[in-house]
Amino acid sequence: MEYSEKVLEHFRNPRNSGQPEKFNAMGMAGNAKCGDVMKIFLEIEDDKIADVGFKTFGCAAAVAASSMATELIKGRTIEDALALTNDDVANALDGLPWEKMHCSVLAEQAIKQSVADYYKRQGIDPTPIVGVLDDGFGHMDENY
Repeated sequence: MEYSEKVLEHFRNPRNSGQPEKFNAMGMAGNAKCGDVMKIFLEIEDDKIADVGFKTFGCAAAVAASSMATELIKGRTIEDALALTNDDVANALDGLPWEKMHCSVLAEQAIKQSVADYYKRQGIDPTPIVGVLDDGFGHMDENY
């Protein structure tokens, strides 16, 4: 299996790695089959993502997808973050091997979980905004 130079660069030098000092939203997604787990932390101010961080346990593709996804949403609006797809993440990495595409899916799911968490903390039902979410471990719950 070969990775693009961008995947290797984001794996070796991940951007936004770690938990930010300040955050007001956190989401997690995982893949029960391979064991990858991704947490995304957001600091949202005035409907914009002021800061973002991640903690990922997984393969090179999972770390690279986390890094790239955080780069793609940092400084953007919540709406932009929700519009980010796994294909956007994979394309920004110059592609992922087919058997590693689930890593970009985890990034998309973790971002949506984070946004849902933000709305819950604001006392807003996130379901009409982000939909029913799946954490990747078989827990599909609109109030996850």
